[in-house]
Amino acid sequence: MQRMVLLLILVVLVGSIWSLQMDPVMGKSPVTTQENFDLKQFTGRWFEIAVVSTCPYYMQRKQRNPTIVALEVNHVPPQENFTMTASTFSNGTCRETLTDFSLTSTPGRFFHHVARFGADVDSFVVHTNYNEYALLLQLSTEKPSGNQTTIVKLYSRTVSVNLPVLEKFKELIRHHGLSEDAIIINQHEGDCFPGEQWKEAATSHQVFVHENSKLNISAKENQGDV
Repeated sequence: MQRMVLLLILVVLVGSIWSLQMDPVMGKSPVTTQENFDLKQFTGRWFEIAVVSTCPYYMQRKQRNPTIVALEVNHVPPQENFTMTASTFSNGTCRETLTDFSLTSTPGRFFHHVARFGADVDSFVVHTNYNEYALLLQLSTEKPSGNQTTIVKLYSRTVSVNLPVLEKFKELIRHHGLSEDAIIINQHEGDCFPGEQWKEAATSHQVFVHENSKLNISAKENQGDV
């Protein structure tokens, strides 16, 4: 009897390990996503307003070019993936990149692979009201080193957000052990069209926070790689 029980336990363990190896994103979600997440409502145009990460190299790269990133999310049902096109100014030129995200069994949780760094990335829409803002958490694991990185992003339907939304963003980063002092505030440099040369305006940069918030955040001038 004991031998039979041990055999059953072994079969279950082997099956679990095999499932994880075959499809690592189909396991139980380690993060709670937006309740009743609706991908259709999430599609469309977004702007990456602010970011913070545990990866020093990512932070250095973003600090060199703290520019708002325009995002276009497209999904064609019933496909099990969607694309996100990102447009931003880098080294004086508007650049565009496209990322393919795979859907998972958890609504609001997506997966993509970054070949450049050999990293598997899980993305979670933690909270969104679809027509104003979205809070995203990304958990990245590099292979074969196993190095893990946490990134928290604030998306907005416009290039400005109000204080309550900013506070939700800060609450999320504190919840995951990051410092709000490390937040990188992206600045709006104007509309970005691929291949277009960027010319710095003579006036001061526009700050992303809504004018009614009365929050003073200084713009950064450095340019660099996205």
